[in-house]
Amino acid sequence: MNIVILGCGLVGKAIVHDLSIHSTADLTVVDAREEALSQVKGLPRVQTRQQSLGEEKDVESVVAGADLVIGALPGFMGFEVLRSVIRAGRNVVDISFFPEDALALDDLAREHGVTAVVDCGLAPGLSNLILGHAVAEWDEVQAFSCYVGGLPRVRTLPYEYKAVFSPIDVLEEYTRPARLRERGETVVREALSEVEHLEFPGVGTLEAFNTDGLRTLLQTVDVPDMKEKTLRYPGHAEKMRLLRDTGFFSPEPVEARGVKIRPLDLTASLLFPKWKLEEGEEDLTVMRVELRGRRNRSDVSLQYELFDSYDAASGMTSMARTTGYTCAVTALLMLDGKITGPGIIPPEYLPRNEGVFSAVMDGMAERGVRFKVSGDGS
Repeated sequence: MNIVILGCGLVGKAIVHDLSIHSTADLTVVDAREEALSQVKGLPRVQTRQQSLGEEKDVESVVAGADLVIGALPGFMGFEVLRSVIRAGRNVVDISFFPEDALALDDLAREHGVTAVVDCGLAPGLSNLILGHAVAEWDEVQAFSCYVGGLPRVRTLPYEYKAVFSPIDVLEEYTRPARLRERGETVVREALSEVEHLEFPGVGTLEAFNTDGLRTLLQTVDVPDMKEKTLRYPGHAEKMRLLRDTGFFSPEPVEARGVKIRPLDLTASLLFPKWKLEEGEEDLTVMRVELRGRRNRSDVSLQYELFDSYDAASGMTSMARTTGYTCAVTALLMLDGKITGPGIIPPEYLPRNEGVFSAVMDGMAERGVRFKVSGDGS
C-alpha cells in the first residue's frame, strides 16, 4: 500500500506520525517547504517530496499510483487540489477548511469512481460524526450545538491565543459569514458575533462566538436548530472584530505611500509570528457537542465533552492530534474497505457504514483522545 499525504504542517505532521505507527503502508509526504518535510524525515517507511501543488499536473504527478491520498492543505488551495485528486481517480481523505462546497464535487467523484471523505478533522469532523450517529439512531434530532476551540495552556497578552492549525485558516474563521439553522431555516450571522460565556472543567470560563463550521450539515441532515461556535479565552473576539472591522483582514489592495498591499498580507506577517507556538509550548483542545431530540417516543439529550492536552512524549500539539488522528483513523478504515463510495462523503455519512462510528471513536480513544458522554440518549 502507498499513501500520499499532501501537506506537512502542524496537522499533516501528526497524520504522518500516526500512520507510520499504525499502518504498514509506504508513506509519501509532499510539501513545497523543505523545513516542513524535515519534521518527518527518518520516520519508518516515510519518503518526502518537495513539490508545489499549484497546478493540476503537479497534483497528478505526485498522486499517481497512490492507493489513498490524504489532503492536509490550507483552505485557500484545498478545493482545487481535491478536485485534481478526484480527476486523477484516487480515493482521498481530506481535512482542508476551504470555503467552497465539497458536495459540488460529488458528481465528479462518482464519474471517476472515487470515494472522497471531506472535512475529516475535529470540527468539522468528529462533531459531524457524532451528529450523524444520532440521526441514524434516534427518531429525530431536534437541536445540535458544537462548541470547539484550540488554545494555549498559558494565557499571554495581548491575544491570549496561539494558532494551533493553519493561521491563514484562523483568519478565514474570523471573516467568513457564519451559517446557522434556526427553526428549520438557514440564517447567516457575522463571524465573531453572538458571544456567550461557558464554563469548562479544568479550563474555567471561555467565550464562544459564531463561525462557519456547520458546512455540509446544512445540506445533509434535517435538524431544525444547529449552530457551531468557536471557543477562545474571554476578550479575544472583541480584539479580532476591531481588526476586521478596521479593514486589517481585507484581501482588497490599498495604497500607502505609493505602494499597493493587501491588508490581509500585512496583518498576517505581523500577527503570525506572535501566534506561533514555541517549541514545547503546551496547548489544549476543548469541545462540547450537545444533542437534543426524541428516541423511542421519549425526549432525550446527550452531551459529548472533550478535554485534550499537549502530548509531551511525542511533542505533538493537542489540536494537531485531535484533528490529524481523526483523519488517520478514517484513512485506515478506508484502506480496510470499511468505508465505501463512490462520491463525496462528509463525516455525518460515515455512521451509515456498519461499525464505523464505534471504530473511529475507539481508534481515537486508543490514541488518548477520549470523550466524556452524559445524558439519556445513548
